[in-house]
Amino acid sequence: MSALLLPLEPLGPVSGALALCTALIAGYWLGRVGREARARFRPAVAWWSVPGVAALLAAAIVDVPALFGVGAAALLLSEFWPHAYRPSRGRPAFAWPAVGAVTGGALAVSVLGQPPQPLLLVLALALLLAGVAGLVASALYPRAERRPALDFQTRWNTTVVPEWPELDVTLTERGAHLKNVSRGKVLLAGWSPAGVNAWYRVRGEDGRVLAELRAGQEALLPVSAWDSGVRVWYGRAGADAQARLFRADWTPAARAAERVLN
Repeated sequence: MSALLLPLEPLGPVSGALALCTALIAGYWLGRVGREARARFRPAVAWWSVPGVAALLAAAIVDVPALFGVGAAALLLSEFWPHAYRPSRGRPAFAWPAVGAVTGGALAVSVLGQPPQPLLLVLALALLLAGVAGLVASALYPRAERRPALDFQTRWNTTVVPEWPELDVTLTERGAHLKNVSRGKVLLAGWSPAGVNAWYRVRGEDGRVLAELRAGQEALLPVSAWDSGVRVWYGRAGADAQARLFRADWTPAARAAERVLN
């Protein structure tokens, strides 16, 4: 244990314990980047982890404790910011991360072969970390998504009723507001009031037909006061190409006076 408290020669006054902690933080962040990439999300504010890790090491090198607080704040910001990762419209670029990783690695090797230059080594490691993160995001991003075949026939085909659906519905005087509560987009086939043999296309509040709902986006289902629920057929873009069925039931507004509460 005492060996961890000794300074590392290449990093000057940085102790082995601090170097190990920053390495674990960097490894965790790379794992998080890879996990988000599988869900088709890319780092946004999360990129602050790179200067955050660099600031933790630089604080010990230049002996400025306040810099350690700046690094810790940057790490917390990158982890807990509400939109630290944003939906990606396509596979993240591969070329620029590769250039960053190669440049950072080459710079780190060249610095290690010379008299100790801790700050330059920290810069090289930060560049290497950013490049590797970009490569991880590009490598783990799912391949071209398979889109379920969604049309009128979907109503009569086998569908999955998820335990935790990606859709939610809220009733107002205008009708049923359908909302995508998942982190990704859903593909829409059609909908029908409960107990009615009908097939309608899902439309936005402006009346336009919607083929998909982005995360957080809403559509309007014009139900009447006598309708007791809705059925919505949809699918998730990606590896799961199975059509899904969303069910929502309620007491019709026209019969609210007949409701009996136990």
